[in-house]
Amino acid sequence: MSLIDQLKDHMKQAMIAKEKARLSTIRMALAAIKQIEVDTRESLTDEQVIAVLTKMVKQRRDSIAQFEAAGRNELADVEAAEIQVIEAFLPTPLTEAEIAALIDATIVEVGASAMADMGKVMGALKSKVQGRADMGAIGAMIRAKLQ
Repeated sequence: MSLIDQLKDHMKQAMIAKEKARLSTIRMALAAIKQIEVDTRESLTDEQVIAVLTKMVKQRRDSIAQFEAAGRNELADVEAAEIQVIEAFLPTPLTEAEIAALIDATIVEVGASAMADMGKVMGALKSKVQGRADMGAIGAMIRAKLQ
Protein backbone atom coordinates (compact mmCIF):
# COMPACT_ATOMS: atom_id res chain seq x y z
CA MET A 1 0.00 0.00 0.00
CA SER A 2 1.47 3.35 -1.00
CA LEU A 3 2.00 6.09 1.53
CA ILE A 4 -0.72 8.26 -0.05
CA ASP A 5 -3.17 5.35 0.24
CA GLN A 6 -2.19 4.92 3.89
CA LEU A 7 -2.83 8.62 4.51
CA LYS A 8 -6.26 8.37 2.86
CA ASP A 9 -7.09 5.25 4.86
CA HIS A 10 -6.11 6.92 8.14
CA MET A 11 -8.12 9.99 7.13
CA LYS A 12 -11.23 7.80 6.82
CA GLN A 13 -10.49 6.21 10.19
CA ALA A 14 -10.11 9.65 11.78
CA MET A 15 -13.45 10.72 10.29
CA ILE A 16 -15.20 7.67 11.70
CA ALA A 17 -13.57 8.13 15.12
CA LYS A 18 -14.35 11.89 15.03
CA GLU A 19 -10.73 12.79 15.80
CA LYS A 20 -10.81 16.37 14.55
CA ALA A 21 -7.18 17.29 15.19
CA ARG A 22 -5.82 14.12 13.57
CA LEU A 23 -8.21 14.47 10.63
CA SER A 24 -7.19 18.09 10.09
CA THR A 25 -3.48 17.22 10.11
CA ILE A 26 -3.88 14.34 7.67
CA ARG A 27 -5.98 16.51 5.36
CA MET A 28 -3.28 19.18 5.52
CA ALA A 29 -0.64 16.62 4.53
CA LEU A 30 -2.76 15.30 1.67
CA ALA A 31 -3.39 18.87 0.47
CA ALA A 32 0.35 19.61 0.44
CA ILE A 33 1.00 16.42 -1.52
CA LYS A 34 -1.83 17.18 -3.96
CA GLN A 35 -0.51 20.72 -4.50
CA ILE A 36 2.89 19.37 -5.51
CA GLU A 37 1.26 16.81 -7.79
CA VAL A 38 -0.76 19.56 -9.49
CA ASP A 39 2.29 21.82 -9.81
CA THR A 40 4.51 19.11 -11.30
CA ARG A 41 1.70 17.29 -13.16
CA GLU A 42 2.91 13.89 -11.99
CA SER A 43 2.12 11.48 -9.17
CA LEU A 44 4.53 11.47 -6.27
CA THR A 45 6.49 8.39 -5.28
CA ASP A 46 6.68 7.27 -1.66
CA GLU A 47 10.15 8.86 -1.37
CA GLN A 48 8.78 12.19 -2.57
CA VAL A 49 5.85 11.94 -0.16
CA ILE A 50 8.32 11.26 2.67
CA ALA A 51 10.21 14.40 1.63
CA VAL A 52 6.99 16.44 1.80
CA LEU A 53 6.10 15.04 5.23
CA THR A 54 9.63 15.63 6.49
CA LYS A 55 9.43 19.25 5.35
CA MET A 56 6.11 19.63 7.16
CA VAL A 57 7.64 18.30 10.39
CA LYS A 58 10.59 20.69 10.05
CA GLN A 59 8.23 23.65 9.51
CA ARG A 60 6.28 22.72 12.61
CA ARG A 61 9.44 22.40 14.71
CA ASP A 62 10.47 25.88 13.58
CA SER A 63 6.99 27.16 14.47
CA ILE A 64 7.19 25.58 17.92
CA ALA A 65 10.46 27.39 18.61
CA GLN A 66 8.94 30.71 17.53
CA PHE A 67 5.72 30.17 19.51
CA GLU A 68 7.63 29.25 22.66
CA ALA A 69 9.88 32.30 22.26
CA ALA A 70 6.73 34.44 22.04
CA GLY A 71 5.16 32.74 25.07
CA ARG A 72 2.37 31.13 23.02
CA ASN A 73 2.60 27.63 24.48
CA GLU A 74 -0.98 26.71 23.48
CA LEU A 75 -0.05 27.17 19.80
CA ALA A 76 3.20 25.26 20.31
CA ASP A 77 1.17 22.36 21.75
CA VAL A 78 -1.03 22.29 18.63
CA GLU A 79 2.05 22.16 16.40
CA ALA A 80 3.56 19.38 18.55
CA ALA A 81 0.36 17.34 18.19
CA GLU A 82 0.53 17.79 14.41
CA ILE A 83 4.14 16.57 14.41
CA GLN A 84 3.10 13.38 16.22
CA VAL A 85 0.43 12.66 13.61
CA ILE A 86 2.76 13.32 10.67
CA GLU A 87 5.65 11.33 12.16
CA ALA A 88 3.40 8.26 12.36
CA PHE A 89 3.67 8.07 8.55
CA LEU A 90 7.44 8.55 8.39
CA PRO A 91 9.94 5.67 8.57
CA THR A 92 11.43 4.89 11.97
CA PRO A 93 14.24 7.32 12.85
CA LEU A 94 17.83 6.13 12.74
CA THR A 95 19.87 5.93 15.92
CA GLU A 96 23.03 7.99 16.25
CA ALA A 97 25.16 4.83 15.91
CA GLU A 98 23.36 3.85 12.70
CA ILE A 99 23.87 7.35 11.30
CA ALA A 100 27.57 7.28 12.17
CA ALA A 101 27.95 3.88 10.48
CA LEU A 102 26.16 5.14 7.36
CA ILE A 103 28.36 8.25 7.25
CA ASP A 104 31.55 6.17 7.58
CA ALA A 105 30.43 3.78 4.83
CA THR A 106 29.45 6.64 2.52
CA ILE A 107 32.74 8.47 3.07
CA VAL A 108 34.60 5.31 2.02
CA GLU A 109 32.17 4.70 -0.87
CA VAL A 110 32.64 8.15 -2.45
CA GLY A 111 36.31 8.39 -1.52
CA ALA A 112 35.91 11.59 0.49
CA SER A 113 38.99 12.89 2.26
CA ALA A 114 38.49 16.63 2.75
CA MET A 115 35.78 19.22 3.37
CA ALA A 116 35.58 19.81 -0.39
CA ASP A 117 34.00 16.35 -0.68
CA MET A 118 31.20 17.09 1.77
CA GLY A 119 28.67 17.69 -1.02
CA LYS A 120 29.36 14.27 -2.50
CA VAL A 121 28.84 12.60 0.88
CA MET A 122 25.63 14.55 1.57
CA GLY A 123 24.27 13.72 -1.88
CA ALA A 124 24.96 10.02 -1.49
CA LEU A 125 23.50 9.93 2.02
CA LYS A 126 20.33 11.92 1.34
CA SER A 127 18.40 9.08 -0.28
CA LYS A 128 19.49 6.62 2.42
CA VAL A 129 18.33 8.73 5.38
CA GLN A 130 15.39 10.62 3.82
CA GLY A 131 12.80 11.15 6.52
CA ARG A 132 14.74 9.09 9.04
CA ALA A 133 17.22 11.70 10.31
CA ASP A 134 17.77 15.45 10.42
CA MET A 135 20.05 16.43 7.54
CA GLY A 136 21.39 19.40 9.54
CA ALA A 137 22.66 17.10 12.28
CA ILE A 138 24.07 14.73 9.68
CA GLY A 139 25.89 17.64 8.03
CA ALA A 140 27.53 18.51 11.33
CA MET A 141 28.61 14.89 11.86
CA ILE A 142 30.09 14.72 8.34
CA ARG A 143 31.91 18.01 8.89
CA ALA A 144 33.43 16.65 12.11
CA LYS A 145 34.64 13.48 10.38
CA LEU A 146 36.11 15.24 7.34
CA GLN A 147 38.10 17.82 9.30
